[in-house]
Amino acid sequence: MHDLNADLHCHSRYSDGTLTPKALAERAHANGVALWALTDHDETSGLAEAEAAAQSLGLDFLAGVEVSVTFAGETVHIVGLGFDPNDLALREGLARTRGGRLTRARAMADGLAQVGVGGAFEGALRYVSNPELMSRTHFARWLVDTGVCSDTGSVFRRYLSEGKPGFVPHRWAGLGEAVRWITQAGGVAVVAHPARYKFTVNEEFALFSEFKAHGGQGVELLTSSHGHADTIKYTGMAQEFGLLASRGSDFHSPHESRIDLGGLPDLPAGVLPVWQSLAHRVRRAT
Repeated sequence: MHDLNADLHCHSRYSDGTLTPKALAERAHANGVALWALTDHDETSGLAEAEAAAQSLGLDFLAGVEVSVTFAGETVHIVGLGFDPNDLALREGLARTRGGRLTRARAMADGLAQVGVGGAFEGALRYVSNPELMSRTHFARWLVDTGVCSDTGSVFRRYLSEGKPGFVPHRWAGLGEAVRWITQAGGVAVVAHPARYKFTVNEEFALFSEFKAHGGQGVELLTSSHGHADTIKYTGMAQEFGLLASRGSDFHSPHESRIDLGGLPDLPAGVLPVWQSLAHRVRRAT
C-alpha cells in the first residue's frame, strides 16, 4: 500500500488553482493517480464535480478540503479527507473561515498602491472564480502577468510575505475547531506541508501535540515543498506522535506547480498510509 499513487492535496478554480475539477481529474488519471482528493481552500463546492469526473474515468476519489488555521501567530493548513461534505457544522465553519477575505484583499491592494502598484484589487479580481476565496495567489498571478515581477516566487518575496507592503494578516479558524469540523464529519485531519511553517522547535512540538490531542490523525510527508530531509524529519514525527502518513502534490497550475499531479515518490517504509484508515470513505470507481 506504500506504493499506491495517491494524490491527496490539490486545488481547482474553486479556490486558487487554475483548472476545473474535471480537468484536474483528467490530469490525475492521465498521470497514473489511483486515488485522488480535491482539497480546495476552505471550500467544498467543487467536490461534486470532482467526484463525478473521477467516477467517469474509473478513478477512486476522496472528499477533501484544506482549512486555514491560525496557530502561534502563523497560518497553518489542515487537510481534511474522507468527510461528509454535507455536514452542517463543517459547512458553517468553512463559511466563517472564508469570511473577511475580500476585506483583506482590499487592504492588500491598498498596501501595494502605497508603493506604486496601483489597480491591484481590480487586476487580481480578474483571476478569481470565487470572490469569497480571493487570496495572495491571485494577486501574484496578476503581478506576474502585468510584468511587475518575473514569477510568483519573486512576488511573494518582494510584496506579499510578512513585513512586505502587500501582506495583511488574517485570523483564521482555531486548530481545535478545524480538526473537530473534519473528524465530526467522519473524516481524517492531516497537517499539511509542515516544513513550510516558521516555527521554533518548541512551537512545532506544541502544534503536533495539540493537533493530536484534538483528534488529528495524519501528517503530509510527501508534498511539493518538502525535500528529502523534510520527508525524513516528518517521518520521524509521524512515528513519534502515532500519525498516519499522507502524500499530495499541492498542485495548483500546470505553469506554477513544482510537482505535477501523481509525480511524488512512494511513501517511506515504517509509516501507515492514511488511505488504509479511509478505505470505507473512498468513493470507488464503478
